[in-house]
Amino acid sequence: MASVLGQTGVTRASLGVQSFDPVVQKAINRVQSEETTAGTVDRLRANGIKAINFDLIYGLPFQDVRSCVDTVERAIKMRPDRFAVFGYAHVPNFKKHQRLIDENALAGAHERNQQAEAIAEALVSAGYKRIGLDHFALPEDDLAMASDNGRLHRNFQGYTTDECRTLIGFGASSIGRFAEGYVQNEVPLGLYARRIADGGLATTKGYALTSEDRLRADVIERLMCDFGVDLNDIAASHGFDPALLWGGNTKLRELIDDGVATLDAGHLRVSDRNRFMIRAVASAFDAYFGNAGRGFSKAA
Repeated sequence: MASVLGQTGVTRASLGVQSFDPVVQKAINRVQSEETTAGTVDRLRANGIKAINFDLIYGLPFQDVRSCVDTVERAIKMRPDRFAVFGYAHVPNFKKHQRLIDENALAGAHERNQQAEAIAEALVSAGYKRIGLDHFALPEDDLAMASDNGRLHRNFQGYTTDECRTLIGFGASSIGRFAEGYVQNEVPLGLYARRIADGGLATTKGYALTSEDRLRADVIERLMCDFGVDLNDIAASHGFDPALLWGGNTKLRELIDDGVATLDAGHLRVSDRNRFMIRAVASAFDAYFGNAGRGFSKAA
């Protein structure tokens, strides 16, 4: 596979490492040794696929801080260009296979935060730059340079340097974005395959973006990438009164009163020590996140 990928021009690969702890791997039924991962990395690089990303997860069953740091120390020996670090989401009602996981083995919120910060500290100590909320990259990587000069972007797949506004998803359940909005393919593999076999489109649903949606999406993206945004400038660029974004926005006001964020002459900022709260700040501008940011305007 590595040979074929290299021949077809693939230059970047992402490997789901999750954890190298054998106890954790057994608990999640994902046994993948350090040696297997290292061999895969070597084969990819030997075939011209030099840009490598590892996905790590914290909050998995039986994980603790020591387990997380041990995984990082093993992973950095392979020197991937980037890391994406995500928290495990336990949703057994949605993902039925997760019912096999012992919930008593899962860490609480405080322990999860300790694990996330321990991973971040270990990666930064190893020379990786912290990018946005949950990514890390070597200083010479494009992602790190984009973060330094304000060119960083974020979509539903994570952080990227790609400025293209069109993203076409392939495969079952994949999501695509176009200038007009979002589309999603059939989720069940059988239905997806049947639609393709019948010569039709696999797309099963979509959402058309409004002008206000685009404004709010840009505000959220800049917050997630830069931990700050000029609400006056960004509202003006979309042809809106900036008061739309903060007038009557009780959730934003609570976050400011709690010292999580500051708002000065339209400039909204979140400090480094509060960066773990950036999702909460961004959600204050999400018109579809409960009632957040929407006591004062309705999407048309």
